[in-house]
Amino acid sequence: MECSWKTLLLLVCTSLGVQYTAIRSLRDSFSGPCQDSTHCQGRQSKEQRLKSLCEDSHVPAESSGAAARKHILLFAQTRSGSSFTGQLFNQHPGIFYVFEPLYHVQQVFTNSSSRLQRALDGRALLGAYRDLLLNLYNCDFSFMENYIRPEPQDHMTGAFFRRSSSHALCTPPVCQEGIEEIPEGQPDEAWCPKKCQALNLSLASQACQARSHVALKTVRIPEVGDLRTLSEDPRIDLRIVHLVRDPRAILASRMSAFGGKFRAWKIWNATGRQPRYVDLTQITRTCRDIEYSVETGLQKPPWLKGRYLLVRYEDLALNPEKKAKEIYRFLGMDLHHRVLTWIAHNTNGTAPSSSEWNYKYSTTRDSKATAQGWRLHLNFDIVKTVQSLCNRTLSLLGYKLVRSVDELRDITKSLT
Repeated sequence: MECSWKTLLLLVCTSLGVQYTAIRSLRDSFSGPCQDSTHCQGRQSKEQRLKSLCEDSHVPAESSGAAARKHILLFAQTRSGSSFTGQLFNQHPGIFYVFEPLYHVQQVFTNSSSRLQRALDGRALLGAYRDLLLNLYNCDFSFMENYIRPEPQDHMTGAFFRRSSSHALCTPPVCQEGIEEIPEGQPDEAWCPKKCQALNLSLASQACQARSHVALKTVRIPEVGDLRTLSEDPRIDLRIVHLVRDPRAILASRMSAFGGKFRAWKIWNATGRQPRYVDLTQITRTCRDIEYSVETGLQKPPWLKGRYLLVRYEDLALNPEKKAKEIYRFLGMDLHHRVLTWIAHNTNGTAPSSSEWNYKYSTTRDSKATAQGWRLHLNFDIVKTVQSLCNRTLSLLGYKLVRSVDELRDITKSLT
């Protein structure tokens, strides 16, 4: 792939470390002493520490007050329920919500020339991620033009990733032909570009500035420790909502949504025989990243205190209104009635069933059934393997192990 001179300069600068700050390794944070003795391991049980982490609604003094601008990050893993959870922000009229803006950065790094690619490492990619997040939190959408392909012309693009998932990008003033209300549920991804035509990034910046808060969703940053420099940046008031899900459910969802990448797993699930070429790192890496991030949250380092909330998808699916209220309380914001209306209309599985509404990123569902559905479809041998590989992660998050097929299939008994 040919790179423009702007992209070339950006990638070279990134590889040389000319980013606004260096990534702090999460593992480095483990070596330091516990910053708050009341939360040190050994002083509290695992259950008490996890409960404290999930209910951390402390708001830093300098940011308290309903009028303070919040910069919200929905931090998650692929197929952990983040599209569904993101709607809790997308439906709030005061929040400018963008779905997976880091996709464009990842694409440029992946498709750059092999010589440049060798010059780049994971830290450079994370640095680019961080810089884009900072610019978007400051409503500078022109920075995204470095990454969108094909390159925008006169600040106009028709290639913005999953634009339809952002209410703010599909309604006035960004979309001149748009509608004030997005249809209930979540239609296919083509409706917004068809209705609104090309996206004007300058208008997006202006619309962002006009809203009270900014929320971004990402599944592309591995560990919460990679967000330390953003959390410490005095120019933004970062609040991290860390969404986690049972790794067994994550794997089942990935097998369904990404059949090509998870073909070996699907063969295993169908035949009961493990292929020799199955890639176990497709789940072990996920468990490792979740574990490191939650451990960091449990340590409550000063840079994360009051800025991190752990949310289990299963808890949200079981009691969406209750968990939504807890999330907004953590953010120090009022829960708008439009969010509650969306929850009521989109968590009981009664939305239209025409084919255009049913795609793999749908956010309309019977949330309680969705959270448990994997237990009816995943092969018990796969479940046992994941339990062995991710035992510590499951234990850390309070997920129960199953010991038999009958126990697995009995969805009347919760595994949380």
